[in-house]
Amino acid sequence: MGTERIVCDPKVMMGKPVVAGTRITVERILEGLGAGETVEQIVDAHPRLTREAVRAALLFAAKTMRSVWKARSKET
Repeated sequence: MGTERIVCDPKVMMGKPVVAGTRITVERILEGLGAGETVEQIVDAHPRLTREAVRAALLFAAKTMRSVWKARSKET
């Protein structure tokens, strides 16, 4: 399982990364987890969301952060 469940489309949620086939943003998932919501609570609140999609969102965020920091380290 990778990040293929996460897509960016300028016509959906202003191009923010979302779970494929939904309007649920990676940002929303991360904010929920950061605020103390459990994966189960997030999935229960969004019937089209799965545990695997939440994991894909986390993996997407981790890979994005890694690429941002690699680019920044090359600038200095």
